[in-house]
Amino acid sequence: MSAAPSIRLRDAETSDLDAIMALETATFPSDAWSRDGMLAELASPHTVYLLVTSDDEPVAYGGVSAPLGSGQADIQTIAVDATHRRLGIGTLLVEQLLAVARDRGATEIFLEVRADNPGARALYERHGFVEIAVRPRYYQPDDVDAVVMRAPIDRPEGVA
Repeated sequence: MSAAPSIRLRDAETSDLDAIMALETATFPSDAWSRDGMLAELASPHTVYLLVTSDDEPVAYGGVSAPLGSGQADIQTIAVDATHRRLGIGTLLVEQLLAVARDRGATEIFLEVRADNPGARALYERHGFVEIAVRPRYYQPDDVDAVVMRAPIDRPEGVA
């Protein structure tokens, strides 16, 4: 009997760019973020990216843009390696990104998700996101609509 993998979550750093880009291009082959765009995200003071490792190998990441004092946040992207899906890693990332947004003072959070990704949409709905708009043919070159979703971020008891 083999031991269960050791799953760890930590803040991503610019030195993680190669690992993140490998996950990005494998997960989103037709519309992956550019390397320069991802590097800018990792370096921005307005964003926090988290990296999930399994036995020290990167298997997932997610990022949130939440400028301090803006009251709003955006989940920028979440990617989970195909071999590690349906293990709760996406849920872990969403919960942690919501916590980061809350800690940065956000009271609402937004995201875009591909209309042809029912699994991701269901994950977000379980966390209180609701559809508020559709951006036609947002994902290129596939001409797939983006579903824009929003969720309130509850403040902990006793916090204004």
